[in-house]
Amino acid sequence: MSEQKPRPEDGQREFADVAWSVPSYLLSGMTIWGGIGWLLAWWSGWQWLIPIGLIIGVMLAVYLVYVKYGRHSV
Repeated sequence: MSEQKPRPEDGQREFADVAWSVPSYLLSGMTIWGGIGWLLAWWSGWQWLIPIGLIIGVMLAVYLVYVKYGRHSV
């Protein structure tokens, strides 16, 4: 049986996946939670819910990126 050696571009591919995933998480967190804030603001008339939703979305997205890519297993 032949041993499969890792190709040099495998590490680059993994880096590219992470490089696209992080901004995608941030944008989707802002979009989803900002949209929820916008809907709640439209329904209730409280315009301050839009920035609250955006802030919550960014915080949750940063936490998700930290959990997925920031932890180092010991």
